Amino acid sequence: ADRIEVPVEVDAGGRLLKPWVTWFVDAGTNAVCGTAVTPGAPSRESILAALRAAVTMEAPYGPPGGLPEHVRIDRGRDFLSKTVGSVLAGFAVRAGPLPGYTPHLKGSVETLNGASERMFAAGLPRYTHAQRQANGQPVDPDAPALRFEAFVAELLAWVRWWNTENVMAELGGRTPLRAWLEDPTPLATVPAEDLRLLMLEDDGRTRKITTKGVAWRARQYVAAWMTGQAGRQVRLRHMPHHEHEIEVFDARTGEHLGAAFLADQASPEQIAQMHRARAVRRRRLQADLRAAEKTRRVRYAAATAAV
Repeated sequence: ADRIEVPVEVDAGGRLLKPWVTWFVDAGTNAVCGTAVTPGAPSRESILAALRAAVTMEAPYGPPGGLPEHVRIDRGRDFLSKTVGSVLAGFAVRAGPLPGYTPHLKGSVETLNGASERMFAAGLPRYTHAQRQANGQPVDPDAPALRFEAFVAELLAWVRWWNTENVMAELGGRTPLRAWLEDPTPLATVPAEDLRLLMLEDDGRTRKITTKGVAWRARQYVAAWMTGQAGRQVRLRHMPHHEHEIEVFDARTGEHLGAAFLADQASPEQIAQMHRARAVRRRRLQADLRAAEKTRRVRYAAATAAV
């Protein structure tokens, strides 16, 4: 595991900043298992987001993933080491910093770090290590900076290329993904629900569930468990760069209510679950109304004798 400052200036909310990347790399195949990008120095949440992406095997993560046997972290990365170690300890995974002057123990991540600059960052506008004029000024000082969101999309696309198309001589002419898939080593996996409450960011706002679901970033998220929950105030947590699903918590108690999925990307199974939940609730309400009507009729029936 490592985190690096990418030598490219990007536009993050009107400010020029250098983004940071945190990633986890499989030492045997050079496959990138998990990545998170931040416009400034990575926080605990972004580090854990990369870790969750590295461990999770379900789409859209993986297939490189699963619990590692040991996580090695470059020397001097105390914050990264403590953050990762505190979570992995619960899964009995060893994590710790590498000793100094041991490049043979970190070849995979150092290869990735160097390649990301040469093959990715060097081709972007406002690359800070580009050749300069005699007066020290950039060759193209007015080059427009990429927006942070665009930079993230470009980086994640490059990571997919690295895993799926980058043929490496040290892997016998295979890509990292092919080398990973052909490795017979059994994997230790973690159920998604065991990772669901960890490694997520909270945007700090309170929202309400409506009959359309819950709105976040001008898009609607839905789930079967939301049936009958209209009006409930909630807080949302999400994985950076992965907006296909969010986790929903009660705003008052902090209780985890469940996951919600983008309405326009819900699978047929998720849509069927919502229809079934609504049908069950509709039948229950109809039964309650019939019972209430029966009680009312008995209570107010015509009296023919003194009680």
